[in-house]
Amino acid sequence: MSLGDEPDPAPSGRTVTGDLRSLAHPIRLRILSLLTGAEMSAAEIARELAITHANASYHLRLLLGSGSIVVAGQEKIRGGQAKRYRYDVNQAFTPRADQDHPHPDDVQIIYAALAAELQRRAREIVTGPASVGTLTDAELWVDLDEWKQIRDRVAQASEHLHRIAQRPHSPGTVRVSASIALFRMRDATPTPEEQP
Repeated sequence: MSLGDEPDPAPSGRTVTGDLRSLAHPIRLRILSLLTGAEMSAAEIARELAITHANASYHLRLLLGSGSIVVAGQEKIRGGQAKRYRYDVNQAFTPRADQDHPHPDDVQIIYAALAAELQRRAREIVTGPASVGTLTDAELWVDLDEWKQIRDRVAQASEHLHRIAQRPHSPGTVRVSASIALFRMRDATPTPEEQP
């Protein structure tokens, strides 16, 4: 999932970011993860997440309405039709010229949902020499050009990870977690005019 280019550190006006707010729920984040590696129906998602079919359908409608997922097809099930959904990695990682920068309040809402999801995932961590991951938590001052290069490399790695994702429980796969949040921060130092 890409949050687009980083917002101006001091935006002058509020922009429409309903797509971003639609993601701000741990179940919807889990659904996006599932739909990255496979096309799935509401029933399959409900089984995988141990939620009701109605709950899965509700969250799918919100994600579909925001453009976060697409209908990938339909299949006949017991005389009816079931839609299959997928997360369009091409669309998610293709910058759009008309894309508005998210408002900081909206970004904070999605990061709060990501934090809750990270806590859930951490309860299922596998430890040991064969399962070593990587963790970085830092608030740093770096050269702007270096920052842009690192941000772009991490975005490329994130896109690659999304593209190689497979259906849950596929033979030969392991379940992994990836939470990446890189963003530019405001300079909290007051300017000379702001100092007492």
